[in-house]
Amino acid sequence: MKQLSLILLTIAAAALLAASAHAEGRIVYTKKSLYRNISVVEDAEKLCMGFATRRRQLKNQSCRLKRYPERLALEYTRLTFAGLLLNPRPERIFVAGLGGGSIPSALHRLYPDAHIDVAEIDPAVVDVAERFFEFETSEGLVVHEMDARVYVRHARKKGLRYDYILLDAFNADYIPEHLMTREFLEECRELLSEGGVLVANTFSTSRLYGSEAVTYEAAFGWILSFRGPGDNRIIVTARSPEPPDSELLYLRAESFPVDLHSVGVDIVKTANRLTPKDWSDSARVLTDEYAPANLLRGFD
Repeated sequence: MKQLSLILLTIAAAALLAASAHAEGRIVYTKKSLYRNISVVEDAEKLCMGFATRRRQLKNQSCRLKRYPERLALEYTRLTFAGLLLNPRPERIFVAGLGGGSIPSALHRLYPDAHIDVAEIDPAVVDVAERFFEFETSEGLVVHEMDARVYVRHARKKGLRYDYILLDAFNADYIPEHLMTREFLEECRELLSEGGVLVANTFSTSRLYGSEAVTYEAAFGWILSFRGPGDNRIIVTARSPEPPDSELLYLRAESFPVDLHSVGVDIVKTANRLTPKDWSDSARVLTDEYAPANLLRGFD
């Protein structure tokens, strides 16, 4: 009986996915992996990868523009480059979560001499990125098919250090709970170089919005919050004990040493997305013992 119920729920999820996708474009591929239901949807302007679960379908995880494939299509992906305001020339980069590979590919184009490691737990996501989104690995861009927290621990044991860490690992619901705790973030902090920066993609619509913020503050001491026009929030922090002066960030954006327009990033516009603190210090810190990720997007 349980098996029949699971089959029916899976069929229902697929039907909802198909209905929504057809409203916006044409489904060109679907795949049920060990971790999620993956879809590739095409319309006249772009190709997008989306994840779905039995409970709900989320918006696109990654998109590629047909006419300008080298440019980042989604606003949140462009906003993740806010961390470059603190470290404009990273030499070693770590990205947790691949999606369609748009962010690591853009970083690779901007910094061809940098080494980029990507941790992606789902081989099916890697396959889709390569087959449909023209994602390619190279000597300087390496994908490790493993859980991001496992990778971080292995990297620390090897003595690796990164100048830029981007946390963008999502399942179909939200960030996996073990990748949003104080303990994990403290491990990431130890992986940063002296001038290293950490960037995290989160949401601005969340029942634990404040908890996420104070958790990053507990691990790093301070954070900067950048809000996009949608429901994404980008958290930026660093190994340095004090946050940079906001005026310095604006000045750096005005004379940024790398041309980011080639990948569709307006770094001045990005700097202007910096927002004042809007969370309470009384929010509860997320830990390995307390990380109710099911609440973060309003789930019951």
